[in-house]
Amino acid sequence: MSQNQRMILAVVLSIIFFVVYDTYFMPKANLQDMNQTKKVTQKTINKVAPAPQTSSDTVKESIKTPNTKSKTLVTIKSKKFSIKVDSLGRILEYTLLGEKFKKEDGTYTTIIKDNMELKPLEVRFSDNKLNTEAFATPYSADKSEIDLDKGSQTVVLTQKLSSNIVTKKITFNQDGTYKVEVSLEKPSEFFISNGEHPVAERDKFVFNGVIVEKNDDTLEKVESGKSEGSLKVMDAKFLASNDKYYTTVFYDFDKGLDVVVSTEHEDPKPFVKVESGKIDLNGYIGPKDFDKLKAIDPRLTNVIEYGFFTFIAKPMFLFLKYIYGLIGNWGWTIVIATIIIKLVLFPLTFKGMVSMNKMKELSPKVKEIQAKYKGEPQKMNAKMMELYKKHGANPMGGCLPMIMQIPVFFAIYRVLLNSFELKQSAWILWYHDLSAMDPYYVLPLLMGATMFWQQHVTPQNYTDPMQAKIMKFLPLIFTFFFVTFPAGLTLYWFVNNLFSVGQQYYVNAIFKKAKENKKG
Repeated sequence: MSQNQRMILAVVLSIIFFVVYDTYFMPKANLQDMNQTKKVTQKTINKVAPAPQTSSDTVKESIKTPNTKSKTLVTIKSKKFSIKVDSLGRILEYTLLGEKFKKEDGTYTTIIKDNMELKPLEVRFSDNKLNTEAFATPYSADKSEIDLDKGSQTVVLTQKLSSNIVTKKITFNQDGTYKVEVSLEKPSEFFISNGEHPVAERDKFVFNGVIVEKNDDTLEKVESGKSEGSLKVMDAKFLASNDKYYTTVFYDFDKGLDVVVSTEHEDPKPFVKVESGKIDLNGYIGPKDFDKLKAIDPRLTNVIEYGFFTFIAKPMFLFLKYIYGLIGNWGWTIVIATIIIKLVLFPLTFKGMVSMNKMKELSPKVKEIQAKYKGEPQKMNAKMMELYKKHGANPMGGCLPMIMQIPVFFAIYRVLLNSFELKQSAWILWYHDLSAMDPYYVLPLLMGATMFWQQHVTPQNYTDPMQAKIMKFLPLIFTFFFVTFPAGLTLYWFVNNLFSVGQQYYVNAIFKKAKENKKG
């Protein structure tokens, strides 16, 4: 196998590797002790006490909430969502309303459910005795129902303990944000949670877990089932628990938050530590809708995270969003954006295609050199380099342009896989939701067919039969991967393949004409 062939195979397989690795193996949490971020090993976790325990250097935390039953204390209603607050002062249930959140069975999407182990606004005390009493003592409320269609409303919850009184003053807003003020009559250290990540769209192909933005604007991620130890971040800007499309967030861009995230169980448990016995917090629960988060505070858009290629993916999303603003349809946005990207990258693609044509033309001479100098690898390499230089061919020329395009392809892959905006977005025919898989498998099959077509028109010069077999099976492998992928993502890959075929025909025609002119 020649160096050029090895590189081509490596590039193609690397694309598959990136997809599989990012999905299943990519580390999402960096728990090293750096500056204000401290690693707290699992040995420091108290598995018996029902509340976080603190000393000067350690954080001990139980994950399991005491087995308590709670009732609905306050009901909050609006046209966009409904909320239930339970008798322990927590958000028991959060349901999003409207057509975008309507499911096939006629019910609406509930992103916070009563069976979740850690709920938003749950308070745990460092004092074990006080904590045990708190989970056995119900709150009282100054009202039982709130109608947000009349505007922002405030409810005051009060919990009278034997040695302390807890007051939660919560102001709910129509946009899904809220402000909570928690105060204790007697100062005592406690922890309050934004809740574990929503359960509506848990997808193995995207990040599910906790994201913390530090005061230096970098992110710490703790993914469900893929982290060890606990994380402590001082002066964090926000603490977010995410699934594919939804989030529950605490944020404070001025004073900062002292965050503790424990990972004793599969799902990380996030808390904000309060030493003074009093805290004011801003919160949001709802979809990771870019425009909505930007309207609340532009810095909250960092809650939307695209993985390793976020630095490319975020501008890519803004590019797609700009096109959508012009045409108003996400399906056609994907088509047009893909064509524009292909045109922009065509100079690189053109060089690679020309180089592959030249390598194919030289393939017989390369085989002659390999046969002649079979036992003399140094001479064989020297002769091959002379051949390439004489004919102006670059064995790496067909690979480097492809390698340089991988980050772009992978970034748009992450954008289309993660974007809430595609949810319930129709295109044509039966494509009523580009965030869901194609129910009839038409796009995956077309994607596989165009990939096979692209192979057919692309110059091949394989000398290794095994390599040739692997390449032939790639369309089938990719089709298998894309069967369950969102239709929007498969649409991108199909259009990308189709346009690549057209570009290859164009380059092949130019090369053929150049050869005919040379002979004439």
